[in-house]
Amino acid sequence: MQNMYGTAINNNENLNKESFSTLATPALLASGRVPNSHKRAADNFIVIKRLYKTQSIKSHILNSEMDLLRKYGFKPLSQLTITEVNKEIGTLQEWSFSDNLQLKNDSDMLIQIRAKELRTILSSKYAMYTSEMNNGYRTLERYFEEITKFYNLPH
Repeated sequence: MQNMYGTAINNNENLNKESFSTLATPALLASGRVPNSHKRAADNFIVIKRLYKTQSIKSHILNSEMDLLRKYGFKPLSQLTITEVNKEIGTLQEWSFSDNLQLKNDSDMLIQIRAKELRTILSSKYAMYTSEMNNGYRTLERYFEEITKFYNLPH
């Protein structure tokens, strides 16, 4: 890869810069208007994470849930980058406040599906072997930590 002056850029350095800057984004997203459905999903995720330290609950998504993801052009969480998840969170927040009842309901369901996918990723060994490119799940986990009312409680 080259910069605007034609000089080669180290891909790992570029990825590390992206990870640092975009992992801070969930805090910014959480400081804005957060839908109650996102807070409920985050609270549920954090409570389960605290109770079952190793995320022992493996809850795979259903075909109907996968169909809903596809309806809106969303890929599985395990295939997303940090930047893609940040954009998706912003979109889901926007849709949750929509006047379109169907879009609002689908948005609330999509954040629940993402929470389920996150639990599955963290409970499997996938998180240990994920590449730098497909670690968007870390962004969703960080977002949930920022918006939950349970995060600052003692473990």
